[in-house]
Amino acid sequence: MGNNTENLKILFFGDITGRQGRIAVKNYLANLDEAPDFVIANIENASHGFGLTKKNYEDLANSGINCFTSGNHIWDKKDVFEYINDSNNLLRPINYPEGTAGTGVQVFDIKGYKLAVLNILGRVFMPPIDSPWKVVTDTINNLIENGIDSVFIDFHAEATAEKICFAKYLAKTFNNEDRSIIKVFCGTHTHVQTADEQIYDGMAYITDVGFCGTYDSVIGMEFATSFKRLSTSLPERYEIAESSIAQINGVEVLIDKTRATHIKRINVVVDNNESGVKDVSA
Repeated sequence: MGNNTENLKILFFGDITGRQGRIAVKNYLANLDEAPDFVIANIENASHGFGLTKKNYEDLANSGINCFTSGNHIWDKKDVFEYINDSNNLLRPINYPEGTAGTGVQVFDIKGYKLAVLNILGRVFMPPIDSPWKVVTDTINNLIENGIDSVFIDFHAEATAEKICFAKYLAKTFNNEDRSIIKVFCGTHTHVQTADEQIYDGMAYITDVGFCGTYDSVIGMEFATSFKRLSTSLPERYEIAESSIAQINGVEVLIDKTRATHIKRINVVVDNNESGVKDVSA
């Protein structure tokens, strides 16, 4: 935990993809000069690019990640159903139908803050899913009634416009000059980091955080299988890219009791075969 008693320092990593992504993030956390107060990571692609095995979940939890968000691929490894209901730090999108295994929101006590982490799935260019607008509004209102004044959102969605619109809707609904309930809104899913990080109405915002995985790849997958599938439109099994050169995408955010005060992108390229964390992109 950090030493600042006023601000809360949060790190959020974009979609961890495959073994190289897991190694890169674990090494990054192990070599930080100062530990953050809270670490969140999207892990829906952490196990060979699709889903999350229990073994990988436990390994990442032991590496210093405090909370895990996900998306439409969270169900790809079927053993997730064996542990998701018992996990108090693993989220699936909240707008899956009622009765779906797992939960879409968790509250964490950190340095006097009650931080709610909320995972949402978009609908544009995505598999069919319940509308998030009402369920998220009702959930946040319920959190406020229970004394929660800080909300972190991972909106897992394809369309840029949907992410921007949803973020502005939530900021305009729950934030004002005196207090911002929605402290952080991060988009995930596209695996491509956007350069639009900003503080909007007291809320730290970025359209897409990016991903953590093999650098020389097609969003984490081998070029050959991706090319065959995209150029022929024929079924082709994606294969995870396994070069040791990996990129780490994320954001560093600072919040206080009233609003977000800082957001900075993390974008480094590392060699997983080397000790420590050294940017090798040059």
